[in-house]
Amino acid sequence: MIKENLEKVRENVHRAVERSGRSDSDVLLIAVSKTKPVEDLMEAYDAGVRDFGENKVQELVDKYEVMPKDARFHMIGHLQKNKVKYLIGKTCLIHSVDSFELAKVIQKESEKKNVITDVLLEVNVAKEDSKFGVFKEDLLNLVKEVSTLKNVRIKGLMTIAPFVENPEDNRQYFNVLKRLGIDIESQNIDNVSMGTYSMGMTGDYEVAIEEGATMVRVGTGIFGVRNYSLF
Repeated sequence: MIKENLEKVRENVHRAVERSGRSDSDVLLIAVSKTKPVEDLMEAYDAGVRDFGENKVQELVDKYEVMPKDARFHMIGHLQKNKVKYLIGKTCLIHSVDSFELAKVIQKESEKKNVITDVLLEVNVAKEDSKFGVFKEDLLNLVKEVSTLKNVRIKGLMTIAPFVENPEDNRQYFNVLKRLGIDIESQNIDNVSMGTYSMGMTGDYEVAIEEGATMVRVGTGIFGVRNYSLF
């Protein structure tokens, strides 16, 4: 089932990429594997997936230890400061940095391990109370603060759009995120790149790609409905 689902998702990604006038290599598909057993991840791995998204540090670390070494893990969930030390060196990208305080902890733990940690700044574009992320009017200040940290490298922006029936309803939020990134890029701030836009999930990733997503996070569309009783 996972292999067939992947084929369908990849086909949809390809069509959306074509509509946006880009190439397949411009968009990375992240298989959101939270709550899924390693057997499911290996089935996706065998079908060519190398990038997996997790939202809990312990689960990411556990899977990192047993998956093939060329599997890359993305931290896409809200990150607690006291969990950062377990994560550094085991994630290729943290998508969910939403405060300078969190970034400073990432800096401290990255310095200890003598590594550079790539991060995205999470923006709560829709200003939903239930979501984490910095508001767009506070983003530039956060960018400037985080840019001063030697072992933390800003690679772009991430957003989690509202849950909607019609994916077109989220086009406005993806468009705003992309424009925010373009505005920041134009300021040429040291240690800041805006090449990565992590936006779009199972219900709206095609619209996100049309609006400039370079990473889409697809879970249910690949693995099926999550079984939270496993964790």
